[in-house]
Amino acid sequence: MHVDLNARSQSPAPSEPARAAEGAVPLTLRINGSEHRLRLDPRTTLLDCLRENLFLTGTKKGCDHGQCGACTVHVNGMRVNACLTLAVMHEGDDITTIEGIGQPGALHPVQSAFVAHDAYQCGYCTSGQIMSAVALLEEPCGPHDADVRECMSGNICRCGAYPNIVAAIQQARGKS
Repeated sequence: MHVDLNARSQSPAPSEPARAAEGAVPLTLRINGSEHRLRLDPRTTLLDCLRENLFLTGTKKGCDHGQCGACTVHVNGMRVNACLTLAVMHEGDDITTIEGIGQPGALHPVQSAFVAHDAYQCGYCTSGQIMSAVALLEEPCGPHDADVRECMSGNICRCGAYPNIVAAIQQARGKS
């Protein structure tokens, strides 16, 4: 599937705030190394801010209850379910989305391992799986496949690509 990254030209530029609702608060978020000045309803989740205000749609909205992991992002290097946290809570934090992990031609090792192991099927959970796997590389996790499955238990793949996901993570960890 080909995605045209220039297709956003019809939408407002990501650094420009959308029309602010009554009661909106000013906010500056640092996402993927860039600062974004926004005016948001204080009840806006980080997930909705990323997708609807900044047009960073790689982070997926799955269950909207923190149960599936499709919305996983990094906040100050820690994995976070973006659907469970408010955007206003993250002023001054370093936020990384799937768009900030790697680029075509310069993939992150986890992304390369996902490709090599065919660790996706429909692809909907893939960005959350990759974000969790990248965080896992810096977390304490035992060497065995069962340890990886436990560390990744907050991410659901409805297609059942788990053996391939674990193999990809183990390759990226150098444990395959």
